Amino acid sequence: MAEIDSDDRALALRLLTGDAEAFELVYRRHNAAMLRFCAGIVRSRDLAEEVVQDTWVAVLGRIDLFEGRGSLAGWIYTILINKARSRARREGRIVSFDDFGDGEGLAGAFDGRGHWRSMPELWEDLTPERHIAGRSVLQHVEAVIETLPPAQRAVLILRGQQELDASEVCALLDISEGNMRVLLHRARLTVRNALDQLNAAI
Repeated sequence: MAEIDSDDRALALRLLTGDAEAFELVYRRHNAAMLRFCAGIVRSRDLAEEVVQDTWVAVLGRIDLFEGRGSLAGWIYTILINKARSRARREGRIVSFDDFGDGEGLAGAFDGRGHWRSMPELWEDLTPERHIAGRSVLQHVEAVIETLPPAQRAVLILRGQQELDASEVCALLDISEGNMRVLLHRARLTVRNALDQLNAAI
């Protein structure tokens, strides 16, 4: 499992002393992704906002329990997942992040290390016009992420956006590394296809 890095240690200590600037930094770094992640579990933006708010309260109330066995983000997401799953169960939903399959279409899009064989044109050719349109592209990508199945969305956010170690993601979601790779590739492929369609429309 990942060792705690110095930035996480410093942030945790600042949070422990009630440093408002440290909380603002951590909040801005994670809150939007936490909402997207949680909405995939509870299936409601309003419920996701409640669960994320409860998570932040728990993070501040329990920061002294952060032992640094993994990243601070991983610790925060552990709290979030537990709260989101509890809320989903109360709403009568069962949440599983297992999503096995043959990975059809993945081999052609990705190499053996999980990188795209060819980048989408929007990311390769950043013309001035595309820089100006960058905000709408980001909004488009975020909208696509919100349509992903919960397992794919979870892995894409944790691994792709929050950059947690593979071992941390697998432990958080209780899935195998092979399953995590398939989920991540499927999510990236969906986002790539959406970008290609947007590019064709420009």
